[in-house]
Amino acid sequence: MPVLKKLFVSSFALAGVAALLLLGGVVFNGTVSAFSGQSGGDAGRANANRLYIEGRHVFRYDTFGDEAVWGGVLGLQKAIEGSKLGGVGPGISPKQALAVGLKVDANAIPPQIAEAIKHGQVNLDDPAVTVQLLKLNAVVGVRGFFNGNQLKSVGITCAVCHSTVDDSFAPGIGNRLDGWPNQDLNVGAIVASAPNLAPLEQSLHVDEATLKHVLLSWGPGKFDPLLELDGKAFQPDGRSAATRIPSAFGKAGQNLDDWEGGWGSVPYWNAFVANLDMHGQGTFHDPRLDNSAKYPHAAAAGFGHTHPYVGEGVLPVPGQDTGLPDQVTEKLALLQAYQIDLPAPKPPAGSFDPAAAARGAKIFNGVGTCSSCHVGSLGTAPGYTAVAPSQICIDSFQADRGPDGTYVIPPLQALFTHSKRGFYHDGRFKTLLDVVNHYDSCFKLGLSAQQKSHLVEAPKSRAPTSRPRSSRHGLASRCWPGWP
Repeated sequence: MPVLKKLFVSSFALAGVAALLLLGGVVFNGTVSAFSGQSGGDAGRANANRLYIEGRHVFRYDTFGDEAVWGGVLGLQKAIEGSKLGGVGPGISPKQALAVGLKVDANAIPPQIAEAIKHGQVNLDDPAVTVQLLKLNAVVGVRGFFNGNQLKSVGITCAVCHSTVDDSFAPGIGNRLDGWPNQDLNVGAIVASAPNLAPLEQSLHVDEATLKHVLLSWGPGKFDPLLELDGKAFQPDGRSAATRIPSAFGKAGQNLDDWEGGWGSVPYWNAFVANLDMHGQGTFHDPRLDNSAKYPHAAAAGFGHTHPYVGEGVLPVPGQDTGLPDQVTEKLALLQAYQIDLPAPKPPAGSFDPAAAARGAKIFNGVGTCSSCHVGSLGTAPGYTAVAPSQICIDSFQADRGPDGTYVIPPLQALFTHSKRGFYHDGRFKTLLDVVNHYDSCFKLGLSAQQKSHLVEAPKSRAPTSRPRSSRHGLASRCWPGWP
């Protein structure tokens, strides 16, 4: 351990030097200098650069003050430390953190420590190493707040769910991939490890055993952002009501975001999640959440009219403004700019059959009628991108949890980044062929086995960009919203 401590101490100085070099590089290449003294198109480009850089920082590192809940109220940092470091329980080692899907940014680990890890000189079964990784800001989407070397609190950022790594250093450790859904993240298991779950139990009117049962039912790659609104933890058939974590890239030109229609676009969801799911300290307005029949927990807690206070989205909203600063609203434009600028990644070589995909594209735009809703390179429908459950031959459970009872038509982009947990909002279809078979039956397409095999390859290569053929049944009658 003394060797490890020495390595970490020396790493802090190196990290500081690296930060200065990075800043110098930014200034040298003209990015910062472009922000001033510009006009017309140059000013617009400079502003876009600024929004992108600042938005990336918010996306990766800003907790919106949610450490007041995750650390101050729920005490998650105590579970991480373990009793030997002043917390509770056995603690959470790096191996355990990786096992629940947390990722580590290899670029935040100084070279000496990286070499020590490679040579087995760092004990990855020791919670103290997890604490040191937090101090290096190396755990993607999780920030530690320290008093000296003592971990005092932890918060989460957008990146915890909507980023992963390329595993270039080791499984779960590598370069950041912003916007990619973390398909390994077990949000429920992480929340269930918090020492003080009483506020959540009170909010949902359940006991600890029931709450943990619900949280542990989610599994990897899924989360239920609506649980604290309506308390609906399970579908009628007993399956978890949690939905797949969506991607956060390729949003330019798209209207609705997430799975249920009627909520809103990217900035709406950023405000919703930052305030009500991440429990940041901000302002959120949506009077639809006052509907006590549909959203009993949200209505009782006043989630549709929140303002900054400690406990946002967990504890009942106090009757008067506390005067705390809003740590969310002024960052929404930055977040939106970054997410819109994040392109959908290209499918890797060998992930699809090009010849079959070309043949599948003709089916996609022809007899398959897929392009009636997945239009061009947008990959979804322009305008109001939602359809009724009956139009796509599925149940309405998740749609009914949204404001207007519809399902969003997600774009067919970069399927290889978010198909590990199946397809559709809840992953009910395990393969693309299962999806094709469902729609072949629903729409009575009469596709042959060969046509189906070709059609499966088309979305793997990205949604076709050729002009779609019109469907005689209209835009909303034949939609494939479950593909991504």
